[in-house]
Amino acid sequence: MPLTTLDQKSALIVIDLQHGILSLPTVHPADVVIGHAAALAATFRRHHLPVVLVNVAGGAPGRSEQSRIPGQLPPGWTDLVPELDRQPEDHLVTKQTWGAFTGTGLDDHLRKQGVTQVVIAGIATSIGVESTARQAHELGYNVALAVDAMTDRSIDAHLNSVGRIFPRLGETGTIAEIIALLDGR
Repeated sequence: MPLTTLDQKSALIVIDLQHGILSLPTVHPADVVIGHAAALAATFRRHHLPVVLVNVAGGAPGRSEQSRIPGQLPPGWTDLVPELDRQPEDHLVTKQTWGAFTGTGLDDHLRKQGVTQVVIAGIATSIGVESTARQAHELGYNVALAVDAMTDRSIDAHLNSVGRIFPRLGETGTIAEIIALLDGR
């Protein structure tokens, strides 16, 4: 479903735009994704709406067939990119799982602010972004996904999320559409 509206109390959630994740290859230029996410963050701040910046510092326990980074994370791995221009009023979430809600207190934080909708951007489309969108949907938030402010390591995974999964979780739109809706209030 194309993006139709944004709730009066929407929050932006930016997933894993951090040095460690951005050191991995992506199918879309990371600098474009970063620029789009930064533009969204600036617009949300200008409208005095919450901005949540998420980084990942580990992984959920359990076996998997794909290898994970062994041992300690390299120095600077979790550092957010400076282009996001983190502000004191931004809420930082450091997660240990794919989704930003599990074990982080994010739901409580957003509910205390009266947030009813989340706009999600970041990397990777099929992992952190999709998991966070699924969790937000299950928690009852209206979900909007900024499809030109995200990318993945696999084009097939990215296209599957954007074309098949996201329309079942919420609405999709470009940053231009999202910014226009925010500025048109």
